[in-house]
Amino acid sequence: MRLIGYRTPAGVRVAALDGDEKAVDLAGVDEFWATPDRWADAAAGRQADLTVDELDPVPPVRPAARVVCVGLNYRAHAAEGGFELPEYPTVFARWTPSLSVGGAPVPVPVDEPGLDWEGELAVVIGAPLHEASEAEARAGFFGYAAFNDLTARRAQRRGSQWTLGKNADASGPLGPIVTADEVPDIDVGLHLVTRVNGEIVQDTSTADMIFSPARIASYLSRTLTLLPGDIICTGTPSGVGHARQPEWFLTPGDVVSVQVEGLGQITNTIAARDAHPLPRSA
Repeated sequence: MRLIGYRTPAGVRVAALDGDEKAVDLAGVDEFWATPDRWADAAAGRQADLTVDELDPVPPVRPAARVVCVGLNYRAHAAEGGFELPEYPTVFARWTPSLSVGGAPVPVPVDEPGLDWEGELAVVIGAPLHEASEAEARAGFFGYAAFNDLTARRAQRRGSQWTLGKNADASGPLGPIVTADEVPDIDVGLHLVTRVNGEIVQDTSTADMIFSPARIASYLSRTLTLLPGDIICTGTPSGVGHARQPEWFLTPGDVVSVQVEGLGQITNTIAARDAHPLPRSA
């Protein structure tokens, strides 16, 4: 099952895709993530009542969700940046207003030469995880999505913390959430490809991760309890723009896409900074 979000006057709701053109309305985001398995089961056999092209798409993410990101989690990516392999996951956070969807324009912030692409696998939590083992964490995954951790490198480099560079407006396109039962075995590895204007810039398997999604979730759960609807963005592979000579950044008019095996593809166009509305509350 593939889940999307859409905005209504009463707030954001979650729907299940029925093909590419139709969807089944399920529940408001907070209601959905209170009991996600129940609502996923309820979608089976229901008549599609929404036309996708008529919706105002937004991520199917509750406003209070934690979006926990991991840096330097691919061996080749750590090497291209000149870093030693980390002993523990390198963790930073995104705020939910920075998230967007495929098709949404992504503006370049002022003072930035452009944005850098980071194709990733995102994991969506489906059950509370507290001091969970890796097996328990894996069993608590609700689903997965393609994600692009578009980064403002100049802001990122201005301090020792990455938060500012990782939270530019609309800089986190998230694809539809695909329930875990429909995804190939992530422990074996999924093929991930990022393209810029049709040119392949990242091409690898998630098997190159230093820390598996289950290990990351288990590690996080020893400090904070992960809740349904929380998201873990598991890091990007080698091939990012800032590691190239010369550096290569996305500028207005560029088209960037991230494709993950079993999860589909998200595509976004980079825009001038005045071409995207300010974030709206749910």
